Amino acid sequence: MKKEKKLFKWVSILEGISFLLLLFIAMPLKYIFDSPMMVEQVGMAHGVLFIAYVLGAVLLFKPLNWNYKELFIILGCSLIPFGPFYVEKKYL
Repeated sequence: MKKEKKLFKWVSILEGISFLLLLFIAMPLKYIFDSPMMVEQVGMAHGVLFIAYVLGAVLLFKPLNWNYKELFIILGCSLIPFGPFYVEKKYL
């Protein structure tokens, strides 16, 4: 279980970083400087990490004894900038 928790911790950190890169670097490059290439690259990475984050949270729900409220918060944090970092510090 320790291995899975550590893996989810890394996925959480990487998902948070990819979300911030997408919002604060790639999107401005696309809409201000008309350069969509970074959105395509970072967006794909973020999508894969987002799916891994959601699957990881669902799979760790029972082993880590989270209740449904905690699971809802953890999943909701994936939609908020800096949210995955909060999850990593508070729940892991």
